[in-house]
Amino acid sequence: MAPSLRALIRLVLLLAACAALGATAAAAQVPDQLPSPSQLPPEQARRLLQQRPDLARQLRERIGASGLTPDQIRARLRAAGYPENLLDDYLAGADTTRGARPGTNVLDAVRQLGVLSSEETDSLRMFTDSALALSDTMALRRAAVGIFGLDVFRRRGTQFLPALGGPVDENYLLGPGDVLVLILTGDVELAHTLEVSREGFVVIPQVGQVYVANQTLAQLTETLYGRLGRVYSGVRRGVGATTKFQLSVAKLRSVQVYVAGDVQQPGAYQVSGAGTVLTALYAAGGPTEAGSLRAVQVRRGEKLLGTVDVYDYLLRGINRSDLRLATGDVVFVPPHAARVTITGEVLRPAIYEVTAGETLRDLVSAAGGFTAEALRTRVQVHRVLPPASRTSGRDRVVLDIASESLREGSVPAWPLEPADSVVVFRVADRTRAVVAVKGNVWVEGKVGFTPGMHLGDALRLAGGPKPDTYLGQVLVSRLLPDSTRIQLRSALADSTGRPTDDLALQEDDEIVVFSRSKFRGERYVSITGAVRKSGRLPFREGMTLRDAILQANGLTEDAWLTEAEIARLPGDRTNGRLAETIRVPLDSTYVFDRDRDGRYLGPPGLPAAASGAAEVPLEPYDNVLVLRQPNWELQRTVAVTGQVRYPGRYALVSRTDKVTDILARAGGLTKEAYPLGIEFYRTGTRDGRVGIDLPRVLKDPKFRDNLILRGGDSLHIPEFNPVVRVSGAVNAPSAVAYVPGKSLDYYVGAAGGYSREGDKSRAYVTQPNGKTESVARRFLLADTKPAPLPGASVFVPTKDPNRERVSTLSIIATTAQVLASLAAIIVVVKR
Repeated sequence: MAPSLRALIRLVLLLAACAALGATAAAAQVPDQLPSPSQLPPEQARRLLQQRPDLARQLRERIGASGLTPDQIRARLRAAGYPENLLDDYLAGADTTRGARPGTNVLDAVRQLGVLSSEETDSLRMFTDSALALSDTMALRRAAVGIFGLDVFRRRGTQFLPALGGPVDENYLLGPGDVLVLILTGDVELAHTLEVSREGFVVIPQVGQVYVANQTLAQLTETLYGRLGRVYSGVRRGVGATTKFQLSVAKLRSVQVYVAGDVQQPGAYQVSGAGTVLTALYAAGGPTEAGSLRAVQVRRGEKLLGTVDVYDYLLRGINRSDLRLATGDVVFVPPHAARVTITGEVLRPAIYEVTAGETLRDLVSAAGGFTAEALRTRVQVHRVLPPASRTSGRDRVVLDIASESLREGSVPAWPLEPADSVVVFRVADRTRAVVAVKGNVWVEGKVGFTPGMHLGDALRLAGGPKPDTYLGQVLVSRLLPDSTRIQLRSALADSTGRPTDDLALQEDDEIVVFSRSKFRGERYVSITGAVRKSGRLPFREGMTLRDAILQANGLTEDAWLTEAEIARLPGDRTNGRLAETIRVPLDSTYVFDRDRDGRYLGPPGLPAAASGAAEVPLEPYDNVLVLRQPNWELQRTVAVTGQVRYPGRYALVSRTDKVTDILARAGGLTKEAYPLGIEFYRTGTRDGRVGIDLPRVLKDPKFRDNLILRGGDSLHIPEFNPVVRVSGAVNAPSAVAYVPGKSLDYYVGAAGGYSREGDKSRAYVTQPNGKTESVARRFLLADTKPAPLPGASVFVPTKDPNRERVSTLSIIATTAQVLASLAAIIVVVKR
């Protein structure tokens, strides 16, 4: 074997070994892919039954008797498209305390297993559907209303807080802590402030101690007539009194009461001595949803002082003032009594608590009575049967209460049961004694029907037909007893609405009057080109080209004031002809800052143009094109900044102006200019900046980099910048002083070297003129690395793991091809 061939083989084997090691390392860095977790079975949309708790037990027994194992059942369910855990609640060993209720999907799945026959499944499904429908309806109704009265206590305010000072009523019970004011007038003029002591006494000057505890104001007044009369002779009852007195409460005492039971915040509360049960309830946040509003108890020690029905206050405004609270009293809220729901056409739909003996009449009264739209023929009650009456799983009934008294607003005293739900229906939306008039009349809608009414009468009530009415036919649709309709027709003799056949109308007839404009398509003309607002314009009879240009907001500056083109529908469409075009004259009168004679209406001193263009009538669907002046456009500008003698924004003289032309107009470069660092930007390019070799362009204007300029271009000539900027995936990004002849690697090293994520193979240099140079990798030969110039930028991108993996695979594939080719060469050499 030749030495050169042997060396080549050794090199290839070395490269293959390196590629294999790289592939192994890359594989070691990639974590093993775990199998994707299996998706959880979808949550079964199980609508639960509220009855037949034994149905789940029966299904468990039937499934257990089928002989199928749990795994077989799950496999069959999965094969049939059901969630495999759908019947887990009914398999052997399932938790029977979970209270599963089989829905229709469960019944279908059991039938698929062959456990239930089709007849059994249909029967059970019918039961579940009706029960679910009733249950859903009742749940929706209950969700739409709340428990009556609770919201009063949930609001923050001072509804039930009594006055902290007098006066109070005569039934107020005095006690320690109250402060009284006694005023005497007449023979003597005196005023005394009297505080009730802990022992229950007040001390009146010259009178002495008076016991007042547990007396009402009225009782104390009677006592004072005797005690004051002993000291002041003028104090007596009747007209002969020469001295009068007045007693009032200046300050009320506080008492501590306890609120317990089913209330929001049980505990002890300080309330005014004039407070009532409502005061204490409000302080505690009111009853809970389980608490009663009908039998709130007040206890003093072991004695029941009385009960308060809060409905008396809420419904009738009665607040018991004879039941005053004292220190140590307990306000107790027991669990609520039976509750019923009333919804529909009553003033206050809600859930009400009813006491023994209350009837439907009492419930409707508590709900405020019927609304004006209530159906007075029947009231419906949804009832849950009592336990003794429940059989066969049908434990709910619907009762219709019909009574003639309902029509008169009187509700029968029909007994209620706990959990009843009363529905008061609304009258039907259908309106009787009407005729509908639709279409091209002045007042469209329903009109009242009277016996003997004719078509002309209804049209007059609707205001009569509009002027553009189609007289040839008026349609009348008539409703038959079987709810079908038949079509009748008439016509109008004239626009006054007089029918030629004045049909006799019936209740619920529908009359349709037509408009002629509805039978015509929308006619328009289109205008485009050198106008300020292109688009469609409504066509009007007599419309001219001048009218269309006016509605298009006039001509633009580049309009060609010689002629315009109109594309018109052809009179002859043979040979597939779509349009015919005509050229029509224009002149300066179409520039609307001139008068009809062409005289300029703007600033003086400008010449006026001649007139003479005739008016051009338009036809429907004309397409007007206002031509533009050839080669007309506004100035194009280029910005020149930096180290030139006269920076500024220059207008291009021609479409062929080049870089050297604009630099010459800018006075050329200054002494500080760095031509190699020119920054040339053009809108519309991907990165905006375009790299050009300005030093060579200045030496040879015919060089390709002497680009033809466009509007919006910008040139910036910087000063000399003796540094190279290094950024990206390097350890210390920074600016490095320029060293002639040094390559990219030198500047990367001066910036701390490549970081761990730095991709050496994709590093590149952006030279000061904007051109980009990257590292040229060559197989088996040394790489070519660019040398940055002063003002250049070096950028090192980060590694892309996917790209490196693909690169490794490519090297392996390339190595395999080289080895195969090498093996073929060796075979040939040996031969």
